[in-house]
Amino acid sequence: MKGHTIKEWTLATRPWSFPASTMPVLVAMMFVWSIGSEVNWCLGFMALLNIVLVHAAGNMWSDYHDYKKGVDAPDTYGVRILTDGQFTPREVFRFSLTLQVIAIATGLLMVALTGITLLWIGLTGIALSLLYPPLKYVALGDLVIMLCYALLPMLGTTFICSGEIIPEVLWLAVPVGSITVAILHVNNTRDIETDRRAGIHTFALLTGRPFAVGVYLFELILPYCWLLATTALGYVSPWTLPTLITLPLAIGNCRKMLSCETKGIEAIAKLDEATAQLQLAFSLTLIIGLIIEALT
Repeated sequence: MKGHTIKEWTLATRPWSFPASTMPVLVAMMFVWSIGSEVNWCLGFMALLNIVLVHAAGNMWSDYHDYKKGVDAPDTYGVRILTDGQFTPREVFRFSLTLQVIAIATGLLMVALTGITLLWIGLTGIALSLLYPPLKYVALGDLVIMLCYALLPMLGTTFICSGEIIPEVLWLAVPVGSITVAILHVNNTRDIETDRRAGIHTFALLTGRPFAVGVYLFELILPYCWLLATTALGYVSPWTLPTLITLPLAIGNCRKMLSCETKGIEAIAKLDEATAQLQLAFSLTLIIGLIIEALT
């Protein structure tokens, strides 16, 4: 690892993608507060740190395996720390394992402070994170992302913060997770040709780009329809509806995705980052709504 600055290592972990992991934890924390449960804020923010470590480790783990598999090459979009020679595969592999070990140690500390229930959630998350590359190569990446960056962390956070699993948080995990999965899906939609060349099979590749474009549109519109429906049915608070102000961002991203059919994949080269920004905006407005509910 000698010869690289802290900034270079930080950028190598793709910090722009961290809203995909941090926002579900923060949403779950505010949800627990909004329903009147007592919140252990210290443990909640420990969970936030832990998910960042897991996410950073997972990003580099995926980059290492994508490079070794030939998925990432000099002519592909996306991560270039290995294809441009900024880091060696050995450095990326070691740093990923280091982050993973720190994350496991932090997780075990939280288990000791909360209970054995958290251990099973954590072990499942770590296992899926380590198995993500081979699972992505057989079209299961989208499912893994929904589990690792929505369902599991949100359920786990309710347990960490309140001492019990609160399944009602899953009503919010669906819209938050849908946008998170869209970040991966737009990447895979953009990379269909190069993924086919590498011999892997993502969901986007198996369905073809026209259908994959439609899936992305669905993943971005679903959260708004979901919250409108669940609010009308009384499953979630009306204070979740401030998220509607981010709908123009979602529509803008949908238009970019549609434009790839006429302008080519260059039109969606940076749409993964734009989708992560949508995730940040959507979740922050959701968090603000939950805070207002908790204070009123």
